[in-house]
Amino acid sequence: MRRWRLVLGGDSAESTGCTLTGRDAAMDGALTALYGGGKPGGRGGSNRSAGLGASAPSVARWLGDIRTYFPSSVVQVMQRDAIDRLGLSALLLEPEMLEAVEADVHLVGTLLSLNKAMPETTKETARAVVRKVVDDLEKRLSTRTRATLTGALDRSAKINRPRHHDIDWDRTIRANLKNYLPEYGTVVPERLIGYGRAAQSVKKDVILCIDQSGSMAASVVYASVFGAVLASMRTLQTRLVVFDTAVVDLTDQLDDPVDVLFGTQLGGGTDINRALAYCQSKISRPADTVVVLISDLYEGGIRDEMLKRVAAMKASGVQFVTLLALSDEGTPAYDRDHAAALGALGAPAFACTPDLFPEVMAAAIEKRALPIPDKETHQ
Repeated sequence: MRRWRLVLGGDSAESTGCTLTGRDAAMDGALTALYGGGKPGGRGGSNRSAGLGASAPSVARWLGDIRTYFPSSVVQVMQRDAIDRLGLSALLLEPEMLEAVEADVHLVGTLLSLNKAMPETTKETARAVVRKVVDDLEKRLSTRTRATLTGALDRSAKINRPRHHDIDWDRTIRANLKNYLPEYGTVVPERLIGYGRAAQSVKKDVILCIDQSGSMAASVVYASVFGAVLASMRTLQTRLVVFDTAVVDLTDQLDDPVDVLFGTQLGGGTDINRALAYCQSKISRPADTVVVLISDLYEGGIRDEMLKRVAAMKASGVQFVTLLALSDEGTPAYDRDHAAALGALGAPAFACTPDLFPEVMAAAIEKRALPIPDKETHQ
């Protein structure tokens, strides 16, 4: 009954017969400030407005309260709701507010969308908040990404006279099944297939083409972090391009993903065709190039030209990957007609979590089937 009372709010939950005191009462006050009280229409049916107002001191106290009473994952949800429901974006332009918030990917997206309106006194604090989130993401994602892609690059460089420790036994056995001797129960490996050493013999080009429209905020953050990780691998040459109706090449800033993020401008229209035209102009070795388009596919440019460019790149040998989102947010909103058209060209469009992204890139590098989640839905 205590939990129901906290969920439903005040007046509408009087029938629970549960009175909140102490810490529970304080938690209820923090919830009421954001979601409203207990009269019909709001939280538990209340139409009363939330109680934070536009007061920076009261917001700062509230941010401190929720960090005291709720776990970090809940705090992040409540912060996002406060920004959306109460219009607190302007308060994030104050350094005191930024120091009080629980930083996460969504907060970074909000800060980037406010970048142009941010006063100089706040920018240093904002960069510190963004850097903390980026460093945490890079620490979590980099090791597995490098290991997965290094293995993929090694496997993509097959040689026919390998040393013993470089033999790819799986491919070698399949290639020599015709030499199976049933009386001995073995295969005679007349032809050995081995892994090359990627650092010496293989170099792949990767182009990340990222839609920076407002709905793609979380994807921009993750893609920038992955771009920095890929750029740190000597076996890959990585280019990062962001676009709305204009196209900006941020490759020279890839050594610092925070610089990349502050070089983006979330919001505005979308011209995928123009962005792909730029990427296409930078391809010099199509057979060794992977292009990753990260976009919800709401195209404001020339649709048929966009599809022709994708078809041309694939025909030249480019591995083309379309990600509708690169985030943990679940199924994104996207243009289903454009997604279906790309799928018909052999470039299926699907949403991808950050944890799956290394496997997707490894499959593209090895030119094998992409690990599409919920494949039946995307066909």
